[in-house]
Amino acid sequence: MSPDELEAALNAIGAERYHIHHPFHHLLHGGKLSKGQVQAWALNRYYYQASIPAKDASLLARLPTPELRREWRRRLEDHDGDGVHPGGVERWLALTDGLGLDRDYVVSLRGLLPGTRFAVDAYVRFVRERTLLEAIASSLTEMFSPNIISQRVSGMLRNYDFVTEQTLAYFKPRLTQAPQDVAFALDYVKVHADTAEKQQAVLDALRFKCDLLWAQLDALHFAYVAPGLPPPGAFIPGDTVR
Repeated sequence: MSPDELEAALNAIGAERYHIHHPFHHLLHGGKLSKGQVQAWALNRYYYQASIPAKDASLLARLPTPELRREWRRRLEDHDGDGVHPGGVERWLALTDGLGLDRDYVVSLRGLLPGTRFAVDAYVRFVRERTLLEAIASSLTEMFSPNIISQRVSGMLRNYDFVTEQTLAYFKPRLTQAPQDVAFALDYVKVHADTAEKQQAVLDALRFKCDLLWAQLDALHFAYVAPGLPPPGAFIPGDTVR
């Protein structure tokens, strides 16, 4: 494929597999979930957010030039903060705070679904163990994130009286950070995926990332929507025992 054909193929994967199409997200954005179900989503999603810096750090260590490392280091600051300005992990904890979850409980991960843990750990392991090209390609779900962020923020503000703009402050910076991240990663992939085999590896990496995002929502839907069977030890909405 030409570089532009590769980009089109990547976009086609997102159109088919991105988790914006998952039934749980339709419920979340459409105001069809209870506060407890929204809390369960935010609590489980915290583990994904908190694991992104570990994923990025392992990738950063493998980059061969100062220019590439500087570019990827910016992602670490976006999520971990710079010691003065809060990063995405801290802003996500502000979201769970705003939803009434105890911060120590969220950070402890005691209420995490096994499906969430397995999916997120698989992502961190994938980035650490696969080729640099595949690791970078797996980040390209960010090509599709501005659309889902816009839907999420507008839908949740419109439909839930327990959500405010301050609660959802995590998402606003991502509307500018994600396109910047994509510009670099997409250019890298289009330049370095210069054989059919490498292009196939890139496409498979993006499919894998879409699948693990989907799997996280499968776990949430099974535990908290239908059939509504949270596993032992998982967060129970309304349970005040932490």
